This record gives sequence, structure tokens and C-alpha cells, in this order.
Amino acid sequence: MKNIRNAGAFDCAAVERYGITRKNEEEYKMELEVLRKDMVAAMKAKDKVTKEAVSSLISAVKKVAIDEGCRDEIKSDLVDRVILKELKTVKEQLDTCPESREDLKAEYQARYDVIAKYAPKQMDAAEVKAYLEEKFADVIATKNKGQIMKAVMADMKGKADGKVINQTVAELCK
Repeated sequence: MKNIRNAGAFDCAAVERYGITRKNEEEYKMELEVLRKDMVAAMKAKDKVTKEAVSSLISAVKKVAIDEGCRDEIKSDLVDRVILKELKTVKEQLDTCPESREDLKAEYQARYDVIAKYAPKQMDAAEVKAYLEEKFADVIATKNKGQIMKAVMADMKGKADGKVINQTVAELCK
């Protein structure tokens, strides 16, 4: 999508030049809009946990978008990447939380559950193994783990957890 900032988003010239309509611009930012609508719904329902979790996701997405210079055009793959990063962060908080702090553990678990609803589905170990054997049979034949990981991670970024991929590749290299 071309930069339309100076064109006036929905004037006739923008439609003629770039083929932009209200409909396809809404589709373009669908993921972030879903988060915003869910945050508003949580506010109306007075659901503090959901509101805080979704609000933190929205702010993290905006921060990454600004850092990457795509503040006006937030793509769904960026939103997915940020959601996975936040999910991983909350999982680490949950894992490192002391057993004696049940209140914190419950808070982290509730936040993890909310963020997990928005996370894209990740492949499990069996799916990763089947995918690797299908797409990377020639690279796997070398049994060079570093070379395999380099080729695989570029292709599977965001589709599966890096730890699962690493374990599967190690298993295949034996």
C-alpha cells in the first residue's frame, strides 16, 4: 500500500490513484481494530483483567509500529508478532513467579489466558517435524544443525515456537 498521508485518505483522487476504499482500508488494519473493539467491550463490561491485558497489547503494537516506522500502516503480521512476544513475556513471568505468591500467579495466569486468545495458532512438535521433512529434506540430509536452523527459522518465524523447532531439528539430526 502506498503512502496516502498527503492525498486525503478518501477523496476521489486517492481512490483513482491508489484504488483505496473505506472497505479495504478497514481490512488492512483489522487485527488492531479487533483489539480496540475488545478493549472497549471489556471497559463496558468492567472486566479489569481483560481491559488491562488488551490495552497493554495495543500499546506494545503501537510502540513496535513506531519503532519500525510503519505507524500509519500496522499490518496483521506485526500485530501477531507482538502478541507472540507479549505471550512469551507473560509465560516467563508465570514461570518465574514464586510459589508462595498465589495472588501474583493468579494475576499472571489470567493475563496469559487473555493474551492467548489473540495469539495465532502455533504448530506443535509433530506438525513441525512433518513440515520440516516435507520442505527441508535436502537440508536435513546434511545433518548440520546450524545450517538447518538458519534455513528453517527464516521460513517458520511466527508459525512455531523456537524451542519446539530447535528440539525437533536436534531430534532429526541424530
